[in-house]
Amino acid sequence: MKTDGRGRAERGAQDGEGPTAAAGGAGTPAIPVFLYHSVTDDPPDWIAEFTVTPKQFAAHLDAVVRSGRTPVTISAVADHLAGRAPLPPRPVLLTFDDGFADLPGATAEALAERALPATAYLTTGAIAPGGRSLLPPAPMMALARAAELERSGMEIGSHTVTHAQLDTLPAKALAYELRTSKAVLEDALGHEIRHLAYPHGYNSPRVRAMSARAGYETATAVRHALSSDRDERYRIARLIVRRTHTLADVESWLAGAGARVAPYRDGPKTIAWRWYRRARAVLRGPEFAG
Repeated sequence: MKTDGRGRAERGAQDGEGPTAAAGGAGTPAIPVFLYHSVTDDPPDWIAEFTVTPKQFAAHLDAVVRSGRTPVTISAVADHLAGRAPLPPRPVLLTFDDGFADLPGATAEALAERALPATAYLTTGAIAPGGRSLLPPAPMMALARAAELERSGMEIGSHTVTHAQLDTLPAKALAYELRTSKAVLEDALGHEIRHLAYPHGYNSPRVRAMSARAGYETATAVRHALSSDRDERYRIARLIVRRTHTLADVESWLAGAGARVAPYRDGPKTIAWRWYRRARAVLRGPEFAG
């Protein structure tokens, strides 16, 4: 997760940031799906932009409670999109990527204090004994604590093995990322893992199709947009929460405003950036998605 000027522009192309469009089309109520990473006062530099402090996080959670929205996990969205069950009125999702050390500690405690469910997408190569990932050094949780997260009210999903840019990988490497991370989590937890989050949101039609074939029922992207009850099962939009976002930003998203509403097609910048990264990966090999 680069913090230089070029990285910010690159993220904009991928996440769909830019001038904010009016939220919500007719008959398309917006669903905020928040994407958090670490909650700490002292993050490593590489993740600092995508980290919030415990004080900020507490304020965000209190805003969720005040909003009157119904917090759900990703399975509720999956059930709705599959036609099995309707969503509750005005849902909201809280999601966490990677598996930083604070997640099964103070972060889970803050959620539990407010009876807020959440979804955690874990990068198995970064948390499993002897695992290897492309994530830069940071305090990470242990895989053995994943069951503890479930007991606290979190649903567990896969965030691949290494956190590579999935849309640049050849088929064999992509299948490894999707299937091995799923199997590791299923072995640790003793039940099926149904949901995936693409590292840094990078995906493509091929990645989405292979995710479905690997046995995932949904996959979340980033897009920095509001989701909706018509969103795509394998490209659910999320709002990436940065340290610089204010409480007013969070309250605006909870009101269904302040960002585009998915689904919508990728723009030319996103498509061009994808092709550039694919060409670069041919020369450099798999790269960290961030």
